[in-house]
Amino acid sequence: MRSHLQTLTRTVSVVRTLTGGFRPSPKAITRTMSTNTTGLMFQLKLNPITGNSEWIVIEEELDDASPKPMLATTSYLDMLNDSPRNRAYRNAIDKAVTKQCHVLDIGAGTGLLSMMAARAMGVDDDSSSSKGMVTACESYLPMVKLMKKVLRANDMNSKIRVLNKRSDEVEVGVDVASRADVLVSEILDSELLGEGLIPSLQHAHDKLLVENYKTVPYRATTYGQLVESTYLWELHDLYNNEANVADGIHLVPKGKESILRVKPQQFAMHCDAMGEELRLLSEPFKIFEFDFWKRPDSHGETQVHIKATDDGTVHAVISWWVLQLDEEGNIFYSTSPKWINSPSTNNGLSSTYTGTRDWCDHWKQCVWFTKGKGLPVRKDEDVRMDAIHTDISISYKFKAQSQTSEVDHSQDSHLTLSPERIAIYGDNNWRQFMLKAINYALKGKESPLCVIADDSVFLSVAVAHISKSSHIIAMFPGFGDKGRQYLQAVADENGYSMDRIQVINTRKQLTMNDTHQNKVDLLIAEPFYFGAEGMLPWQGLQFWSKRTMIDSMLAEDVCIMPCKGILKACAMSLPDLWRSRCALENIEGFDHTMVNTTLGACGPSSESPCLPFFIWQCGETQKLSDTYTIMEFDFLKPMSSCHGKAKVEFIEAGVCHGFALWIDWVMDSTNDIVMSTGPDQRYWKQGVKLLAEPLKIGPGICSTVIEAHFDSSSGELSVNNR
Repeated sequence: MRSHLQTLTRTVSVVRTLTGGFRPSPKAITRTMSTNTTGLMFQLKLNPITGNSEWIVIEEELDDASPKPMLATTSYLDMLNDSPRNRAYRNAIDKAVTKQCHVLDIGAGTGLLSMMAARAMGVDDDSSSSKGMVTACESYLPMVKLMKKVLRANDMNSKIRVLNKRSDEVEVGVDVASRADVLVSEILDSELLGEGLIPSLQHAHDKLLVENYKTVPYRATTYGQLVESTYLWELHDLYNNEANVADGIHLVPKGKESILRVKPQQFAMHCDAMGEELRLLSEPFKIFEFDFWKRPDSHGETQVHIKATDDGTVHAVISWWVLQLDEEGNIFYSTSPKWINSPSTNNGLSSTYTGTRDWCDHWKQCVWFTKGKGLPVRKDEDVRMDAIHTDISISYKFKAQSQTSEVDHSQDSHLTLSPERIAIYGDNNWRQFMLKAINYALKGKESPLCVIADDSVFLSVAVAHISKSSHIIAMFPGFGDKGRQYLQAVADENGYSMDRIQVINTRKQLTMNDTHQNKVDLLIAEPFYFGAEGMLPWQGLQFWSKRTMIDSMLAEDVCIMPCKGILKACAMSLPDLWRSRCALENIEGFDHTMVNTTLGACGPSSESPCLPFFIWQCGETQKLSDTYTIMEFDFLKPMSSCHGKAKVEFIEAGVCHGFALWIDWVMDSTNDIVMSTGPDQRYWKQGVKLLAEPLKIGPGICSTVIEAHFDSSSGELSVNNR
């Protein structure tokens, strides 16, 4: 309900808010409250150690005296460093805006497209002029503040009217004087529709635009290709992968194939990094075409007939999109993988079109997994694929697979995991490693009280399966009661009963009442915290915090697993990643130097924070040093602040762009069982600390020093190089 005094908007933050404005981070929740006199925004910040959240007030004015990289986790910087994208938009806007008119920019960001439009039409200093005006719509308040700085620096603040609203909240006659003649927008994600493209265009068509309006972009077309890949199969089919493991643990029992699963959605990935692991089983094929110049439909279906080019098993559909920015069809931008040189002429694209582009992280390819073991095909076979789009997503279904349905009785107790977590749980080496650690922890323990201090369903099931006399308390801070339902559903197949398992399904602190006044004999974790997988590797230090909170409840001979965490680092050459994160200067004629600190750019006047990446997916990469220990976290003792440093010796010639950082988890007191999450382990993200300036290794430059500080009060880990 909307009152006259205030409007409360709540958005759960993942990418950009529908109809304009980035969301700040994968785990943030933002609320904006506005009154008739002022506006405030509260950002819910996740504490990386406790897992709890606190509200942070975003002040009305940016603090220039002590700017912070508060937007470093968004994709703004990477996008603004995408020169082909910027150039394509500039050329298309110059063609579309040829006279004085009203231009509407939805999801304006830094105002780059708005400034391009204002320059193209040559508007005067009066943004309210009926002859020529630009309206920039941006819903995310911190971005609005940054945009205003950019506009002032480029002498555009009086030429562009900024609205801190979602575009579907804009009203003609209230917020703008008239409907717009031209729509410019960039509200696209890797899948195309996930940022609310269709609802935004529908509302703009109905409420904000004149008839026969112009639009940039003009059209988008999605393409796909059938691929065979064992790696992609392992990312989603835990049931069949687990069938090859003989350890007695059944995370996905027969008849409950979907009890642990990935979401049925497209996943954004850098498919070029998979290289020879992908075997192409078809030529590229066209799927959907979306015309931005007319009102789009919320729902659409099409059947695609695909000719198999070889015998094999289709494990996934890799898809991408091609953007036609101008009406004439001369300006294109594509997110296609590098192996696509030019779509066939019958797809309607110019012969001069090329799919090659620089590596960037803001738009990737998308992967849709086929069911189970995949779809077997024979060369020249006609494969029928049904494609369906809603207003925010695209999905696929194959005729051959839709005829067979899995019998699954676990609909009420299923858990949804990331593809990487599914692959970890199906990996035989990882399972054997963890079982060895569990047996070590259980050695000499009779009827132990075991606390699982994370969201590991594997540890919960494994301990219950191995130790028939143990009593288990699963904290499950992320899964909560869903975790209890899962453990109940797989109990019979794993030989345990739920009367030995207790799930603490809130984030409250564990007390002696929960343990029936018994001391904790085993405190264990992988560690894995649901929802933190895409974050920095030291998010796993939540385990240390939880261990500290129950220090008085631990038995004298308690076994803590892992007993130690070791922060590791190595020097890296990361030219593609550094290029996408480097400081901005002039973008198509507009100064953007003032945004570098806020966006976390690496450069002489700003410092890039540590950010999480799959190193192996970061384009061109090379290790330039051995692995070094920076510092250790001793989980046998309560949590405390600590610091460490290491002198890193270069062993390879090249250019150092930064450091990869990760944690090795030591599972036993003899240091024999160590689980690494480094760059060689593809299912974990590493932290990346980029240098302000690339360091060319040569005579006189053979080493550098890296230093880290861990603050136990805030859970923040800072990394510096000197």
